[in-house]
Amino acid sequence: MKLVIRFVFCLGVLAAGCAHPPTPLESAREAVGVEGPGKIPVVLQSGLGDGTEAWDVLAPMLRDRYRVVRFDRPGYGGAKATPGPRDPCTIADETRERLLAAGIRPPWLLVGHSLGGLYQYVFARRYPAEVAGLVLLDPTHPRHWETIQQEQPSQAAVLKGLRRLVFSETARREFDDQAGCLDGLDQRKPLSTPARILVSDRPAPMEDASFRAMLDRLRRDWLGLLAAPGLTVIWDSGHYIQKEAPGDVVQAIDALAAGESAR
Repeated sequence: MKLVIRFVFCLGVLAAGCAHPPTPLESAREAVGVEGPGKIPVVLQSGLGDGTEAWDVLAPMLRDRYRVVRFDRPGYGGAKATPGPRDPCTIADETRERLLAAGIRPPWLLVGHSLGGLYQYVFARRYPAEVAGLVLLDPTHPRHWETIQQEQPSQAAVLKGLRRLVFSETARREFDDQAGCLDGLDQRKPLSTPARILVSDRPAPMEDASFRAMLDRLRRDWLGLLAAPGLTVIWDSGHYIQKEAPGDVVQAIDALAAGESAR
């Protein structure tokens, strides 16, 4: 099922030796993995259908200098599914709850991939004083699914079929609730939190010119939502930038961490 979901997201349908071994810490709902001795916590949030394994390439490159934090959302990996809504606000609140319960104090540097990027953006909107910076990798735009349904009905029909036939219950709930709380967020002004947005350049096999134009427009719209200097295009990378171009992700994290350390 994960391979199918990854293929879908590669279409752009939704904008997911150990020197310091992970230390499992029990939070309010699930285990949180913490790696590294650094003072700045870097919190990794995976996309739809992905667990912590999505960061297996990147995490070892960070743990010598940062406190790298990753965990499975409810319904992924060893984390039990929970009842109730799975909208971005709920997931952002759960993430904050887990961090505090595990003794990981702010400010946090948030990194999110695909739908996980939307979750981290909402986190920063809700708790701006607690977030040191945002690094978003091919993030799902707040109006992504709405726009696809309006402008790309054939792609929307494919995704609806996959949702019905192959998505897990957890993935269906997250997919259905992806815009559930966004109307209640004040997004009229750009978020002042320092941010970097990395986007992939390699088109997926089924992306035509009109789909790419829609995707590029939504990507540029992020610059009106965040205090980012621009879009960093990762040439010849697919959707999983953290796997295909981890060095570029590390550079973006280092840039934000340098600003936080200088404060």
